[in-house]
Amino acid sequence: MRGATDGKGPDVIYDPVGGSYAEAALRAIAWGGRFLVVGFASGEIPKLPLNLVLLKSCDIRGVFWGSWAERNRAGYRANLSEILQLCAQGRLSAHVHETYRLEEIAPALHALATRKAMGKVILRP
Repeated sequence: MRGATDGKGPDVIYDPVGGSYAEAALRAIAWGGRFLVVGFASGEIPKLPLNLVLLKSCDIRGVFWGSWAERNRAGYRANLSEILQLCAQGRLSAHVHETYRLEEIAPALHALATRKAMGKVILRP
């Protein structure tokens, strides 16, 4: 992470995985950075040493998007409108790992279960 940031570390870390990688990511964060806790796809909720938060003068923020969208409907609509505009302009897209026929659901699920998929997995009839 430091190589891509001239040794400073990332200003924002988006962590949907949790588990054993969370502490290493927090150690790499830039001074004054923000660590976004999005989920625990690894199945393990990490226990982070709070001295790192002090030493890095960083923030840890929980991001519960579904709850935010329910509580801030106007903000949700504004964000969604901006995302749709970016997609329409071709400035934002989702990476597709692979497209499978519906009959190929077993290998599609295998790609997801073994964490081989790097992007979206699409099933088509």
